[in-house]
Amino acid sequence: MSATHTDAHTAAHGGAHGAHKPNHPYHLVDPSPWPLTGSIGAVVLTFGIVQFMHGYGLWWIAPGAFIVVATLFMWWWDVVKEAEHQGHHTPVVQIGLRYGMSLFIASEVMFFAAFFWAFFDASLFPKEAIGGVWPPEGILTFDPFSLPLLNTLILLTSGCTVTWAHHALREGDRKGLIQGLTLTVALGLLFTAVQAYEYAHAPYGFSQTVFASTFFMATGFHGFHVIVGTTFLIVCLVRSVRGHFTPEHHFGFEAAAWYWHFVDVVWLFLFIFVYIWGGINAPHPAH
Repeated sequence: MSATHTDAHTAAHGGAHGAHKPNHPYHLVDPSPWPLTGSIGAVVLTFGIVQFMHGYGLWWIAPGAFIVVATLFMWWWDVVKEAEHQGHHTPVVQIGLRYGMSLFIASEVMFFAAFFWAFFDASLFPKEAIGGVWPPEGILTFDPFSLPLLNTLILLTSGCTVTWAHHALREGDRKGLIQGLTLTVALGLLFTAVQAYEYAHAPYGFSQTVFASTFFMATGFHGFHVIVGTTFLIVCLVRSVRGHFTPEHHFGFEAAAWYWHFVDVVWLFLFIFVYIWGGINAPHPAH
């Protein structure tokens, strides 16, 4: 009876433990507060932006921005733990993540398509309100072969360095990974500094003409994406220093590299169509 009781006890406990083990390769995410807090933060941020646009001060944006940034930080912290420490990102889960990142980048393509559409509509069919010419009379455009060309070279170089980092990671060369990522982050920060300098010396304001509005919307949102991508790469750099990525398990870095290459391609379109083609008939300000 004792042996039988022991066997039954072991079987019962074994069954209880087995019930907690997943019998599939998928990851069922635990309940999380971050979608709710993110939604609240988005509403508060939108309200603050509306208040700011009505002249009530920049501080209205701060609460919503804080909630959104804190939510993003905590949410992605949970994702990193799921991938690196809890082992939930199985090969099947990684396939889903790749599809998700691909669809996200596709949605970003359509986001920028809207701004290019606005620019081409205004430039190919200039309205009577701006004199029927493009660029509008009196507009001094940036010389595309000065700061814009410098930024183009910076971004193209950063695309090479992030690819170097990716190949180093796949070959198990952590030193090369860290060096490549460090250079990429430095180039991303340099691009942002050059664009900030360019904006500070712009010969027109955002609301001056349709040319200025479409220019700042397209290049400004691209600059925002560069900042997001640089932050993404900084996180990957910190994780690389801490030994998080392996040649077989590094989707977090791969997603950052995809995003960075997307940012590069968008800039090439901006440089060709907005800077060169869009301002070809206008004078440039004297330096």
